[in-house]
Amino acid sequence: MEDKAQIQEAIKSQGEVVRKLKSEKASKEQIDEEVAKLLELKARLGGDEGKHQFVLKTAKGTRDYNPKQMAIRERVFNTIISSFKRHGAETIDTPVFELKETLTGKYGEDSKLIYDLKDQGGELLSLRYDLTVPFARYLAMNKITNIKRYHIAKVYRRDNPAMTRGRYREFYQCDFDIAGQYDAMIPDAECLKIVHEILNELDLGDFCIKVNDRRILDGMFAVCGVPDNKFRTICSTVDKLDKMPWDEVKKEMVEEKGLSEEAADQIGEYVSMQGGRDLAERLLQDQKMSQSKQACAGLSDIKLLFSYLELFQVTDKVVFDLSLARGLDYYTGVIYEAVLTQAGVTLASAEAENGAPAEERVSVGSVAGGGRYDGLVGMFDPKGRRVPCVGVSIGIERIFSIMEQKAEASAEKVRTTEVQVLVASAQKNLLEERLKLISELWEAGIKAELMYKKNPKLLSQLQYCEESGIPLVAILGEQELKDGVVKLRMVATREEADISRADLIDEIRRRTPQA
Repeated sequence: MEDKAQIQEAIKSQGEVVRKLKSEKASKEQIDEEVAKLLELKARLGGDEGKHQFVLKTAKGTRDYNPKQMAIRERVFNTIISSFKRHGAETIDTPVFELKETLTGKYGEDSKLIYDLKDQGGELLSLRYDLTVPFARYLAMNKITNIKRYHIAKVYRRDNPAMTRGRYREFYQCDFDIAGQYDAMIPDAECLKIVHEILNELDLGDFCIKVNDRRILDGMFAVCGVPDNKFRTICSTVDKLDKMPWDEVKKEMVEEKGLSEEAADQIGEYVSMQGGRDLAERLLQDQKMSQSKQACAGLSDIKLLFSYLELFQVTDKVVFDLSLARGLDYYTGVIYEAVLTQAGVTLASAEAENGAPAEERVSVGSVAGGGRYDGLVGMFDPKGRRVPCVGVSIGIERIFSIMEQKAEASAEKVRTTEVQVLVASAQKNLLEERLKLISELWEAGIKAELMYKKNPKLLSQLQYCEESGIPLVAILGEQELKDGVVKLRMVATREEADISRADLIDEIRRRTPQA
């Protein structure tokens, strides 16, 4: 009888092989061959008179985070939050589920990705899809007309997960939004400055922030002959240009969405344009575009935006890109998206042996996005009062995927605790003294630990410090107690010094300033 655990392990690794081949778009024969092996393993597991085999795993599209991963994640959060606070933002929280009606009709074609909850008797509920719609509901409900807020929380999407690229069904969003009636493009420029600031500080590699305006897109669709009722659906198709070549996008427009070939070709000419302020000026003179009042208003705002971005010194990374569409229905003005253009992470050398280059790009797509949504709050207000809003969402999971791979590639030792000192003893029967000392340290706000043994060996205490990166050891012995001192040892250099009990706390603080 074969060992079940071994077969399950084999199935798991064979599953990984199949997934890897699919993601690398290997030949059908290759994939079929490996799938056959996987099915054979599953058949071997069979038996058990068809009983349901419970597999202990996380749900599809979700993951656990171990202490090392959480330490990296915390570092990223701290960078993002300190930037939000630097710009004067407050924070709020909203429930993880909303009334289904609150979310309905806000996301266009993406509405099919909303998780509906089972009727619990009375209210039909859905898990939140993003943090923007709940924010708009919060503003309307509390009659708030201006606020600058950030919100970091989990959202849920019934997406097809691509875990390696940081796409999940449960993930964090980090949002920053400015709500209120202000002069054109000043808050919008600040949102872009924040994206630039965060991506620079996280040091993820080269990035580019694409900017466009919903009014320019709508104006472009109008002058290219797209019927009014097809604007949103064509917009969703244009939004796929970062994932699909133009030929496929055009095919979808013509064959699935019923657009004329001529209109699609005209859209194709415009969406290939990229530039800066100069492009906005050129399009204002464009024979076709200048016919649309809407497009002209958008182009004038893009010009104004670029003049502010120059003052903020971020234009080196910002590009006006007419192919940027962002599929969400609620955007009304400026839209933007930050994309990594290069994240130099060296993947395992096994791939290099298989003929793939050792230096591979981590394909993560967009790492931040947002825009202006002036009508969303009005949808919730009984009197339809509008509160203009502009915001940005930082794609924390994708950023985290890169940070994690970078940490692995550099073999950097990530500390998972912040302990400054281990209270140790050099002889037996000193537990009470260790407990007294550690209590004093905790009272003084020092991060300290001790081993949970009455008489631990000194060597094992020192080894524990080395393994977990604790920089100092406070060693107690009979002699030290008589002399009223503590032997303080630097773990890295192994140098030791006798420090009087009265000076110990100051000395620990002096030697571990980063804590």
